[in-house]
Amino acid sequence: MAHHKSAKKRIRQTAKRRLENRFYAKTTRNLIRDLRAEKKPAEAKKALPQVFAAIDKLAKRGYIHANKAANLKSGLTKRVAVAK
Repeated sequence: MAHHKSAKKRIRQTAKRRLENRFYAKTTRNLIRDLRAEKKPAEAKKALPQVFAAIDKLAKRGYIHANKAANLKSGLTKRVAVAK
């Protein structure tokens, strides 16, 4: 167990950040899954900016690498563009 005040604070901060990161990551995964499962091209096109924002937020926070975010966005864009 931590003995210093700063170590106890660090434990609190880490726990809070871990919960927030898990929430944002899970929410983004669900958005991506829903977008891929979308049957209507118009609905998929409408949902794309929201998914992009969530992916960018994960990359900005360092939860995923910037290149992974770019690859995800590229793949989703191709999938939506091809959908007819």
